[in-house]
Amino acid sequence: MDKNSTSSTTVPDTAWLGRGRHLGPEPERDVRRNLLALKAAQVIDDFLDLDPVEAARSTDLYPRDASADPGPSARRVFEARWRVADDVTVRAQLVTYATGSRRAKSEGVDWVLAAEAERAWHAGWPSPATVFWPDSDQIAWDHVPVEDVRLRATNHLPKDDDELRRLLRACTRQSWSLHVVVHEAMTPDALGRRPITAFLPPSLRHRVVEHRATPDQALIADFVMKRELGVGIPRGGAVLLPPTPRPLAYDAERFTVRDVFLDGTEPTQLLAKIEEFAALPQPMPADAEQALARLRQGWHLLTPDEELAHARAMVTRYAKALEAMTASCDLYREAAESALGALAEASGGDGAPRTASPSTAKEEPSPWKALTKTLSRFRGPNPPAPDTEVPEQPHNR
Repeated sequence: MDKNSTSSTTVPDTAWLGRGRHLGPEPERDVRRNLLALKAAQVIDDFLDLDPVEAARSTDLYPRDASADPGPSARRVFEARWRVADDVTVRAQLVTYATGSRRAKSEGVDWVLAAEAERAWHAGWPSPATVFWPDSDQIAWDHVPVEDVRLRATNHLPKDDDELRRLLRACTRQSWSLHVVVHEAMTPDALGRRPITAFLPPSLRHRVVEHRATPDQALIADFVMKRELGVGIPRGGAVLLPPTPRPLAYDAERFTVRDVFLDGTEPTQLLAKIEEFAALPQPMPADAEQALARLRQGWHLLTPDEELAHARAMVTRYAKALEAMTASCDLYREAAESALGALAEASGGDGAPRTASPSTAKEEPSPWKALTKTLSRFRGPNPPAPDTEVPEQPHNR
C-alpha cells in the first residue's frame, strides 16, 4: 500500500470531496458557462474565475500557508458560493490541473473539487459537481482517475484476472469515491442496464462508482475480491468495497445485499446500504486533505460582511505588528542607555578608569578592563613600548 495515499484523519461531516477527469477539449469553458447560467438563474450567489498565480498571491480571509497554493500544474481556480436549506452557506473550490506527460494530455484534464457547508452535509442537497460541471451526458467530465471508469455509468469489470486485481486495488486505495460491485444474475434489458446511482440522492450520485460483473463472472469476481479485499459477492447481489485503510465500522456482511433486481425499479435495500456506508467516517486521502485545506485557507470569494471583517482583521494585525516594532525599539534604546551608563560609571565620567584597591579589584573585576580586553581583540598584536630595547636581528650573509 502506498503510505502517502492516505492520512490518519477522516473526512469532516461538513465536507464534500471529489475528483475526476474531463475528456473534452475546453474544460474551463464548460465550467464558466455552467456557473454563468446558474448565477443568472439565482441558483448560486456568486462565483470567481482565477488564474492560479493570482489565486496564490491574493490576500484572503484566512491565514495563508503552503496548503493554499494550488501548485505549479494548476490551470484555473474556480470558486462558487450558494445556499441550501434556505440559510446554510456552501463554499466550493474547483481546480483544473495540467497533466505532465504528453499521453496524459491527450486523455483530458484532471480536476479536484472541495466543498464545505456551515453544518453537517445532507445527501439531499445539490451535488457540488453539477454546480461546476453541466449535468449532461454530452460533456464527459465524470471520468475518475482509475482507467476506463466513470461516475454516471455502469462499469463492467475486466475479464482478465490480473486487470481485475489492479482495478480493485486502484479503486480502494487511490479513489475518493465509494465503489459498489453488482453481479448481474442474468443479462439485463435496457432498463436494467441503467446505473443504479441515478436513484441516489443528488449529493451521493457523483460520489459512488458502480461496477457490474456479468453473469459468467460470478466465480472469478468472488474469488479475486475475497483474496484482495476480504469480501465476496453473492450471485445476483451486490457489495460495497471497503476503502484502504478500512473504517473500523465496516463489516462485509453488513454492507452486502443478497438480491438486486436489475429491472429498472428502485433497488431500495441497496440504496439504503449505500447511504449508510456513505455516512460512516471515511479515511481522508492526503491529496484530499490538501484540497480541503486550500478551500479553507485560500478562499477569495468574500461576502461584503466578510470583506469588512477581513479589513478589520488586517487593521488589527498591522496595529499589533506596529506595537511589537515600537516595543522592540524601546528595548534597544533602554539597552543602549544602560550600556552608556555602565561605561560612564566605569570611567568615572572623565574617560579615565577609576583606581580600585587591590582587594576590590580582586573581588569585583573592572568593567573598563573587560571592555579594553574586548576591544584589544580587534587591534591585533600590541606594538612594543618606546623604551623597550628591540634586540638586533642577525643578518644572514
